[in-house]
Amino acid sequence: MAVTPRSPSSKNAPRAWQRMLSGRRLDLLDPSPFDIEVEDIAHGLARVARWNGQTIGEHAFSVAQHSCVVEEIAAHIQPGLEPKWRLAALLHDASEYVIGDMISPFKAALGVSYKDFEARLEHAIHIRFGLPAKSPVAIKKLIKEADKACAFFEATQLAGFTRTEALGFFGKPPAGYDLVIDPLPAPVAQQRYLERYRVLAEAVGLVPAPDAWHTE
Repeated sequence: MAVTPRSPSSKNAPRAWQRMLSGRRLDLLDPSPFDIEVEDIAHGLARVARWNGQTIGEHAFSVAQHSCVVEEIAAHIQPGLEPKWRLAALLHDASEYVIGDMISPFKAALGVSYKDFEARLEHAIHIRFGLPAKSPVAIKKLIKEADKACAFFEATQLAGFTRTEALGFFGKPPAGYDLVIDPLPAPVAQQRYLERYRVLAEAVGLVPAPDAWHTE
């Protein structure tokens, strides 16, 4: 007797998509830019804690807040940075709204398969927001430098690292930039992220300026 193969839509098939609050269903194995919304990203990142939540203070330091700081540092390091690359900096951890903020040692332990999964999601996010699927090498280096600078401040102010330890892991922050971190409640971090996105999206032409909606 022949056995009929189980359909991918069978109720017994493993679910490989996530339903977002926007109503979108994001295929985790083959993410489509059409299923990515900035509101979902902001909501998720504001509720993902950096350092696996092992930080001091009443509130976790969210990936949403971290992303806003990284964008600011990138512009400090490279004055006159184009808005589209500032947007890339803001979105540099956007994939974590789906996969969470895995600490670097765990990423290394998971190996290439995790990196491939992360890359597919990052490419879909970039395309959704009008960016090249892969950023130029120089931009990736700039964002990484800004990311490490932010991590230095987080490590020394929130995560219990000594300055010497943080310098060893993350290097010295850029000259002329200082930061005092005040972790924000999730709703506030979410709103800040969305506000920054809208400013940059307007600058690159993804959304019209508010005045464009008004007619005389």
